[in-house]
Amino acid sequence: MLYTVKEISSLSGVTVKTLHHYHKIGLLLPCAVSEAGYRLYGMKELERLQHILFYRELDFPLKEIARLLEEEPERHTILARQEELLLLRKQRLETIIQTLQQSMASMEKGEIMNSQDMFKGFESAQEWEQALEEQNRHLKETYGYDMLDAAEIDAQSMNEQAQEAAAFMNHIAKALRTGTKHSDAEIQRLIRDHLVFMNKHGHPVTAADFAAQTRFFLGDDFHLRMLEGQQTGLAYYLTAAAESYAAAGHE
Repeated sequence: MLYTVKEISSLSGVTVKTLHHYHKIGLLLPCAVSEAGYRLYGMKELERLQHILFYRELDFPLKEIARLLEEEPERHTILARQEELLLLRKQRLETIIQTLQQSMASMEKGEIMNSQDMFKGFESAQEWEQALEEQNRHLKETYGYDMLDAAEIDAQSMNEQAQEAAAFMNHIAKALRTGTKHSDAEIQRLIRDHLVFMNKHGHPVTAADFAAQTRFFLGDDFHLRMLEGQQTGLAYYLTAAAESYAAAGHE
């Protein structure tokens, strides 16, 4: 049985425009063309389209998909490999979902989540880029700054820095909830240790820089919502603490 482009589109959910594009780049060719000029597809083309969609679900670029299908024409081998890759993706997503649910539960209980558990599932640079996509889009659209354009992401370093930052913010949030004064010696120590960590990990920042950064958070809706979503008043408390630290003469 042969199918037209429109019928293939209805079966697969792939738009006619996309199918035409696949034909144009040689990724999915029709097995025949009718006298009226309609592209026609058979079972082999349907199977190839299925492989293409599995690889697209795994975020493979079209050129890479074409190369993989050319190198391994045997259908069962391709399906077995795709199953393996999709199961790995499923496992990572389940881990990330579990991490998200644990974060929500900790937040609702007012508890500090174990920093080692906060970033389970974020194992690659690509996953970090996806996690930072919304923030980066805001910075580009609002300030013309691309935080992901400067250098390649080191996933291990990002995990370490994110864990330290999360632990720091959790301690600050707890101090706010327990009524600790923003200029308290313990808060000053937390800020000092945080800045030492930042400087050691390639992010030179002085006490004055950090205070300026916290003031920026207050004036930027995206970052203000992010901080206030963790703890009401956190953005203002952090700014007061940072300014107090800078005013004390720390560098």
